Amino acid sequence: GELFNLRSLTARETLADKVESFDNGTDDFLTKPFELEELCVRIRACVRRSAGRAHAMLVHKNIVLNPASRCVTLDGKSVDLPRREFALLHKLLENVGHVVSRDHLAQSIYGWEKDVSSNALEVHIHSIRKKLHADFILTVRGIGYTIEREDISSV
Repeated sequence: GELFNLRSLTARETLADKVESFDNGTDDFLTKPFELEELCVRIRACVRRSAGRAHAMLVHKNIVLNPASRCVTLDGKSVDLPRREFALLHKLLENVGHVVSRDHLAQSIYGWEKDVSSNALEVHIHSIRKKLHADFILTVRGIGYTIEREDISSV
């Protein structure tokens, strides 16, 4: 099925239009004009719900990652993760129980940048493991990284 129904992006804004749209399977409703930031937040919420999580925060043992505030805490104390390390940890926590390929991780944190060193991903993983005592990030040789399913929950 569809992740979310793009027909919900519309200039129609009457209550009857909204009711009809939801009754026809729309997950969310956004009327034009809208701010791009609101659209992005709504898409993230749809993706989160499709993954079976009601809340954005990801919790693993004594680590909490809050995507909205871009904060990570360890035992309740803030841990400074640079943008790429945060994005990498976030991507791994969103894909618990699945191996995330090196290519997918690199694309998600570097985009289309050129001249990314071949070991940059390993450097970021090493830094995250060191800062968070994160031995739960497992290397799958020749493929990528994973976090085992039973080690994660959401709040």
